[in-house]
Amino acid sequence: MLRSFIESKIANVKASMSDGSWQRILSITWPAFIELVLSTLFGMVDMVMVGRLRSAAITAVGLTNQPFLLLLAIFAAANVGTTTLVAWNIGAKDKERAVYVTRQTLVINFVLGIVMSLVGIVFARRTMLFMGAGPDVIDDATAYFQIVSAGLVFQAVSMGITAALRGAGETRWPMYYNLGSNFFNVFGNYVLIFGKFGFPRWELTGAAVSTTFSRFLACSVGIYLLFFSKRSMLSTSLRGRYLPDPAIIKRIFSIGIPSALEQFVLRTGLMLFARTVSGLGTDQFAAHQIGLNISGLTFSPSMAFGVAATTLVGQSLGADEPETAEKHANTVHHMALAVSAIMGMVFLLFSHPMARIYTNDLAVAAAAGTVLKLLALAQPGQSTQLSLAGALRGAGDTMYPLYASAFGIWIFRVVVAYIFVEIFHWGLIGAWLSLLLDQYTRAAVVYFRFRSGKWKYMRSRTREAKKTEETYA
Repeated sequence: MLRSFIESKIANVKASMSDGSWQRILSITWPAFIELVLSTLFGMVDMVMVGRLRSAAITAVGLTNQPFLLLLAIFAAANVGTTTLVAWNIGAKDKERAVYVTRQTLVINFVLGIVMSLVGIVFARRTMLFMGAGPDVIDDATAYFQIVSAGLVFQAVSMGITAALRGAGETRWPMYYNLGSNFFNVFGNYVLIFGKFGFPRWELTGAAVSTTFSRFLACSVGIYLLFFSKRSMLSTSLRGRYLPDPAIIKRIFSIGIPSALEQFVLRTGLMLFARTVSGLGTDQFAAHQIGLNISGLTFSPSMAFGVAATTLVGQSLGADEPETAEKHANTVHHMALAVSAIMGMVFLLFSHPMARIYTNDLAVAAAAGTVLKLLALAQPGQSTQLSLAGALRGAGDTMYPLYASAFGIWIFRVVVAYIFVEIFHWGLIGAWLSLLLDQYTRAAVVYFRFRSGKWKYMRSRTREAKKTEETYA
């Protein structure tokens, strides 16, 4: 059955190759794909090194992940709005305005980054207590969260640069600087966690310091690309106008606020989901965290296709070609489904050996391997909702991904997960069954909105995006 599904999706992709659109899709997708997959692999290596310390170290890092991602969710409004506006303006051949939008985004993310860094540092311990950190992990988790929060401003600026470049279809540059920073992070983790090459053995603190410095490096390279080189079509000058422009900022947030709310709903729901699982004990939460860490391999391809869908749909609508936008979105969806089916097969066959890479604890590895098999079953739904949500965002139709996340996350990952774990006593398997239901629920909401075709005719926003501002830098 799985084989026939893969073959049908490959046939759909081949059918779209006659006009060459797949080449444009791949030119945008492959750098984002490589960036996301290798970044995930680097993150997996990080977790493996942390896991060699003790199982409690995995739990400490896992407890910080969702709160930190919640802080990052604040930037989704600026970043999604930036990608869409830049794509619209590139499609409309208005490069100058695309550059102007990019400068405004840098200002927004820099200011918000400083604020969120301070929030993370000040409220770290209370956040970890809320997440259910026990006496064996609270000190390590608090210190780790404070250090990575200190570098959030660097990550915020580099995320803004990445969002603009993706809107322009220039996905190679984020691939280069993000992979470079991740490579340095892995090396820095090895040196500082275990005390190699004469450096002190800082263990979990060393992992946090390495992560923060690697984000500073990515930010520095991104700034150099925009301001001191001429290699990007969005290259600009430090002498341009950087005072906040209310009209541009309003337009960015009018598109991006639903995405920020989506991320907020997603992250708060996942925090409560993690809190439910943490009640199962340190070993079960360690297995859960291993499963989530490995699951990044399945998210990365679909997220990369989502990036391509956002860019191509946005540029097509900017050029006033809605049918081309729909054609690109359908091709991206079929390609994402084919890849996700292959990934699902890999997880079904190799789940337990992959889990054993993380830990020598056989019980933890067995539990992680089981949940990975459930994750394999979620792949078609996951790839559908990520790739088609990208297409809707490219059209500026950001409300339906919000609806999908709100309904899927809060009904299944919060309420149903609690019922399965606390009332039915299904343990970790019950939690991951709720994850499976969540993915298909979100996929259904996004899919039916896409099939309605209404997103193609949101012309008021498209026309507004083409207008020339009274003042440019």
